[in-house]
Amino acid sequence: MKFQQPVGDISFAEKISIFSKDYLKCFVYITKFSSPRYLFTKMLFSKLIGTSQILEDFLDYHGAKNSNEWYFYRELSAAVRHFSLAGYSQTHILNRLVFYGLPDSDTFEKEGTATLFFLRKTLMKLAPIIIEEARRLKIPIPEESYEMEDFPGITTSEMLYYDIDDLDKDLQKINIVKIANEFLSISATFEELGFYKPYDFAEILTIVPDRINEVEMRRFELLVHNLQSSFDTYVIHGGYRFGNRKLKDLRGYFSVVFHLLQVMGRLLHFYERHLHEAGYKNIYKKVQDYLSVLIIPETLLDRTINYGLYYVCHYLAIGKELAREILNENIERSSITVRVPEKLGFHSRPSLLVAKTVRHYGGQVELCVGEDRFDASSILDIQWAGGKIQKENITEVTFEGDERALRDIEILANVNYGEDSMGKGIPLPKELNYLRD
Repeated sequence: MKFQQPVGDISFAEKISIFSKDYLKCFVYITKFSSPRYLFTKMLFSKLIGTSQILEDFLDYHGAKNSNEWYFYRELSAAVRHFSLAGYSQTHILNRLVFYGLPDSDTFEKEGTATLFFLRKTLMKLAPIIIEEARRLKIPIPEESYEMEDFPGITTSEMLYYDIDDLDKDLQKINIVKIANEFLSISATFEELGFYKPYDFAEILTIVPDRINEVEMRRFELLVHNLQSSFDTYVIHGGYRFGNRKLKDLRGYFSVVFHLLQVMGRLLHFYERHLHEAGYKNIYKKVQDYLSVLIIPETLLDRTINYGLYYVCHYLAIGKELAREILNENIERSSITVRVPEKLGFHSRPSLLVAKTVRHYGGQVELCVGEDRFDASSILDIQWAGGKIQKENITEVTFEGDERALRDIEILANVNYGEDSMGKGIPLPKELNYLRD
């Protein structure tokens, strides 16, 4: 009896032909077009992602990173994968933009379209190079090609009938408060980057990769993805069109930020791994130089920083007001009456610790002194209150607002706001460990 030869027993040459077939078929298709305008759909990006991933894995398994003959073909597959992943995410942003509820999004849409054009044009530039390199390696080029009908766009003019009420689940306030608070926390972290205007290339090189790099952006991507997952699981899961508008607008902010971070992560990975550090081998430097001609680092970093990072910071910043509004609508409110700090009153240390406590939770808290109310998240406001307290010889004050913060302020007051009677700092209870940062 004659048995078929197991697939695992075929040669490298036969397998590289199999693993390259659909990948190369995509590029034969791409070379038919002179413009990327109607060419790149999410379905084509998906095909490029899948075929380049399996090809790159196959080449890595067989040592292409250490082969003069195969290194460039392997690097091209990596370029295709990362630019296709970025292109898929950027296409998603533009497709969903109308549902995000973002204010004044015209400029953002224009910049996003320019970024997508760069990603598409890069893949078009790579297409003939990839086919030429495959020919050099004697990999068969598929005679057949895909057609446009193989890669339809994801959108149509029709919408499915709306017959599942997207009512708020039971809008568990604890989850809404947690999500709004985490959004504010992520936004505060990005504020530390101080990114308020576009950078020129020389300025970009001072922050990439030292401050802005793939590892950092992927870390934030995970945080925002967890935020989105929590929202969809515990708050609202039915989409953007109906339901509580404020909550869905907030989701629009962190959803667009999440997809921008995906784009940034892919482009930063490619820059850091394939353009920034060439290594000591001559073939690495040679391929890097060639890739830098095909994929201009200045343009790549401009789109990564002046589009991606800029709008991540922008939408986190302008989403804060909505997040605070939602937070204050859903927090449990209470009031406590506590003693003022002994001897020295609300000078710098007690004021700082109270303000940090309030900011940690994000909800509104007011310090009430007689008929006057002061913002307890503001060190300056608390010190203004301290002047009135000292002048009128007041020994007790009331805090009103977010009961989570009030609970910790009460703990803080019980240890005289972290200082002894001489004004020297003392250890804080473990519940207040976050104040030690």
